[in-house]
Amino acid sequence: MKPSTFVPDWPVPPTVRALQTTRQGGFSRPPYDSLNLADHVGDDAQAVARNRQLIEALLPAQPVWLEQVHGTGVVRAESAGGRPVADACVTARKGKVCAVMTADCLPVLLCDRAGTVVGAAHAGWRGLVEGVIEATVGAMQVAPQHLLAWLGPAIGPQAFEVGPEVRERFMAHDPQAQQAFRPHGQKFLADLYLLARQRLLAMGVTEIHGGAFCTYQDSERFFSHRRDGKTGRMATLIWMA
Repeated sequence: MKPSTFVPDWPVPPTVRALQTTRQGGFSRPPYDSLNLADHVGDDAQAVARNRQLIEALLPAQPVWLEQVHGTGVVRAESAGGRPVADACVTARKGKVCAVMTADCLPVLLCDRAGTVVGAAHAGWRGLVEGVIEATVGAMQVAPQHLLAWLGPAIGPQAFEVGPEVRERFMAHDPQAQQAFRPHGQKFLADLYLLARQRLLAMGVTEIHGGAFCTYQDSERFFSHRRDGKTGRMATLIWMA
């Protein structure tokens, strides 16, 4: 079995490696078919373990699998043990693998131009509005202008319907966030990618790549919780060689 993955398209330094999984090429049965990497969504535990083995064979070490809670907690991969409760992971040590899992939420990868530190953040709207990207950038201890970012597969702006309270929370932080919301009946269509770009730019991170996916619309490649309900999770991973 060969897992289906792709390498993010961004101009990282030679020391940085990154990988994005898709839903294809694993052992899970419907509705988790087939490369589900999450052990908390009701999938068969043996299938998940075999799927993780497929991915771990492509990596220098076992990833730091997080217990994600839609918050702003950040752990360091070199000191993390067990399954840390956090929504982001950073490391300055070679061979340590940071990972986040998603199925509509936005995965954000970060590295510095010198290739000395990397990070991964799980940015659903709750974590995004509370500052998970800011917390991750801060934990990397590098001036933001020296960082590069990649925005991985997330629900796109044509499919992510939210209530007015979500818009209000973002606008309370930054009135410019209104640009990321388009009226849709009594609700709004939200652009997670634009919201993330706004947060990164506000911090001084100006080199931002990716952001052209839609997990909801691309059912062949991606899991989507909003589309399917009970479903699997993909992984977005980064490390230094």
